[in-house]
Amino acid sequence: MDTLLEVLATPRFELALVEPPQSATPNDDEKDAVGPLREEALAPSESQQKLVGVIPRDPERPGTRGLTEVACCSSALGSSKPQEEPEYLRSWSHGFEASSDTAQASDRGPSQRMLKAAARPNPSVALTRPPGDLESRLLALANQHHLSETRTSPRLLDQVRIAIRLRHYSPSTEQAYAQWVRRFILFHEKRHPRELGSADIERFLTHLAVDRRVSASTQNQALNALVFLYREVLGMDAPVLAEIVRARKPRRLPVVLTQDEVRAVLGQLQGSSWLVAALLYGSGLRLLECLTLRIKDLDFAIHEIRVRDGKGRRDRVAPLPKKLVPPIRSHMERVEAMHREDLQRGFGAVTLPGALDVKYPRVSRSWSWQWVFPATSRYHDPDARTERRHHLHETAVQRAMKSAVANAGITKPASCHTLRHSFATHLLGAGYDIRTVQELLGHHSVRTTMIYTHVLNRGGLGVRSPLDE
Repeated sequence: MDTLLEVLATPRFELALVEPPQSATPNDDEKDAVGPLREEALAPSESQQKLVGVIPRDPERPGTRGLTEVACCSSALGSSKPQEEPEYLRSWSHGFEASSDTAQASDRGPSQRMLKAAARPNPSVALTRPPGDLESRLLALANQHHLSETRTSPRLLDQVRIAIRLRHYSPSTEQAYAQWVRRFILFHEKRHPRELGSADIERFLTHLAVDRRVSASTQNQALNALVFLYREVLGMDAPVLAEIVRARKPRRLPVVLTQDEVRAVLGQLQGSSWLVAALLYGSGLRLLECLTLRIKDLDFAIHEIRVRDGKGRRDRVAPLPKKLVPPIRSHMERVEAMHREDLQRGFGAVTLPGALDVKYPRVSRSWSWQWVFPATSRYHDPDARTERRHHLHETAVQRAMKSAVANAGITKPASCHTLRHSFATHLLGAGYDIRTVQELLGHHSVRTTMIYTHVLNRGGLGVRSPLDE
C-alpha cells in the first residue's frame, strides 16, 4: 500500500487524464520503448478512461516517433508477476506525461531535464476515480500527497494579505494588519499563532499598553488585527478571543482653526501644497481623498468634486470652491503638458482601480484618468514592467503643513486633518443643517458629525460667562 502511494504521488510524475489509444497492437519499436504491456489493458471499453504514459520523441533517434501507451501498475512497481496483482489494481492504470519540447527519452532512462519538467506542478493533473470505496480513498490520498509535494502553501503573512484583499480592505489596513501580526509573532519568539491562546494575546496587548504606552486606538487596532488573524485566516473563533478586553477610547474634541488662522496657514504655503490645503478646507476632503483625485472627478460646470472610493468604500459629492477654479485650471495645464511629455517618451500610464486595465488596456494613458496632483518623478512598476507616475505622496503635504503652522505662529497642534475639522465647524457655525454637513463629510452616522457642535466659536456650550456680564 505504501509503495503504491509513493509511486502515485511522486513529484517527478505528472498524471494526465487522456483517452486510451485506439490501436491495441504496438510495433517493435514501441514495445522496446514502453516495456512489457498487459494485453487486456490495451483494449478497454469505450466508456472506460485510463491514465496513460506519454513517451516523447527522442531527438537523437529520428526513427523513434512520439507514442502513447498504457503503462500498467505492475510495470511501474517493478513487479515480475503481473498475474498476482490485486483485483482493485486491474481496473485502472497510471503513468506520467512529459512534453516533447522539454523532455527526452533514451535507453539510459529519463534525463535531468525531463525530471525537472515532470516535477513542475500541473493544476490539471488528477487521477481517475475507479469504482469502489478503497480505490477512492487511495486516489484521494495520492492526489493530496502529490499536490502537497509540488505546491508549497503560502506563508502566514501572505495568507493574511490574501484574506484582506479578498474582502477588498484598503491598502493601509493591509499594511497595518500585516505589521501587527508580524510584531505579535516576534514578541512570542516566532511561535506559530496556532500554538498561542487568549493569555498570549493579552500578554502582547499588555506589553503595548504598559511597556510601549500606546494609545487606546493603537491598542484596539492591534487587537483587531489579531482577531482577523485568528477568525478569518486560522479559522479559530470565540474560544480563543472571548476573554480579550478592548481598551476604552477617551473622548477627545477635534482641533479647529479659526478663519483668520486658516488664512494665515494658507499664506505660508505655495505651489501644489497650497492648492491641496485649500481643497482640504474649502471642500472638506481627507488628505488621501484629495491626492487621489483624477481629472474626470472635477466638474467645473456645476462646481462639484466626486470623491471615489472614500473611507468605508463610499462615494460622495463635495463642493468645489469657485475661488479655486482658476488656480486649478492653471495647475491642470501644467499637469497636461507633463503628461504629453511622458507619452512622447513611451510612458504616461497610471494605476487603475481593480482590473480596469485588463478590460480597457489603453485607458491608463488617457488624460481623464490622470492624477490631479501627480508626483514630480516616475517610479518603476515591477508588475507592469514599466515606469508610472504616482500621485503626490501625503508626507510631502504633511511636512509643508507642519512648517506653515509653525511659521504662522499658531500653537495649536494643527495638521492636514485640522482643515477638514475647521470646514465642518465653520459650516455649522454659519447655520447649515447638520445632516447636510454629514453628507458633505461622508460620515456614516450623524453622531460622528455632532462632535463639531461642541467646538463652535460660542464659548463653552454656547453659554456666556457671568464674569462677562
